[in-house]
Amino acid sequence: MMYNEEKKNSVMVIAEVGSVHDGSFGNALRLVETAADCGVNAVKFQTHIPEAETLPDAPMPPYFKGEPRYEYFKRTGFSYDQWMEIKHCCNQNKVRFLSSPFSEEAVHLLEKVGIDQYKIPSGEVTNLPMLEVIARTGKPILLSSGMSSWGELDRAVNLILKWHDKLTVLQCTTAYPCPYEAVGLNVMLEMAERYKLPVGLSDHTLTNYASFAAVTLGARVVEKHFAFSRKMYGSDAAHSLEPDELKDLVDGIRAIELMTSTEVDKSDIRPFQRMKDIFEKSLVAAVDIPADSILERDLTSIKKPGTGISAARLEEFLGRRLSRDVKSGHMFSEEDFS
Repeated sequence: MMYNEEKKNSVMVIAEVGSVHDGSFGNALRLVETAADCGVNAVKFQTHIPEAETLPDAPMPPYFKGEPRYEYFKRTGFSYDQWMEIKHCCNQNKVRFLSSPFSEEAVHLLEKVGIDQYKIPSGEVTNLPMLEVIARTGKPILLSSGMSSWGELDRAVNLILKWHDKLTVLQCTTAYPCPYEAVGLNVMLEMAERYKLPVGLSDHTLTNYASFAAVTLGARVVEKHFAFSRKMYGSDAAHSLEPDELKDLVDGIRAIELMTSTEVDKSDIRPFQRMKDIFEKSLVAAVDIPADSILERDLTSIKKPGTGISAARLEEFLGRRLSRDVKSGHMFSEEDFS
């Protein structure tokens, strides 16, 4: 199927819903519809099976202390049938369905659902057993770098490349929100050089500026957290884009794509000729000048419009003899000179 604005070599824009739906199946569907209306290419969720991925007493992240992690995942998880409906909703709204698995069991569930692309969250980069299970499916992978060192990324990339090269590596800074000075666009460029693979940015800043900069530098994928409102409950809502901001992200990226992919021929001024005639200046007689006079600088002025002899040619005409009388304010032409 054709996804929103999805063209060859177009930047893939992902709305990261994660678990911001807070376990509401209705909210999950509505988030898909709203993100699709904003023009994104894909909507990404998180697939948590708490008993498969975490101990009940595992600590909470510092940016979300709302409830124990295990209980949060259990409360906000969806059944197989619900995941199927979410994927169907994505298809109906012409956006790609993505989800990040956090266990091998979650991978198996997503395979049953029929996911066609995986996003590896940065906390799973060292989970090489799960990465191999995903890589063996042969499906495209987005690999987030987040909290990983170069050595850890190298191992993950090399493992995936044993199975296929449909891999995009995303620069990401595990900070919520991420300050501008920690975005690491230099790292994204290093990734492109190091791995010779497409790269992108998973952007945790509170604005769209970093994403715009990343696209200008060659990012092929941009991911941003998305919520109806930053006032929603949940671990990611506070650093998410709201609908009008997400729409601005998509519109800005499409504009940048057009600007960076379209060449302008500076040697061809024909498109600007009418404006040149209006705004540029010509050589004009400053006073009445009789025939046979030698044109001197104090006899000339430079005025709009630019339809006569260009001001740029002044030196070419100084010292030349006038072939006829001209009045003050007369715009000089070639025929005025012998």
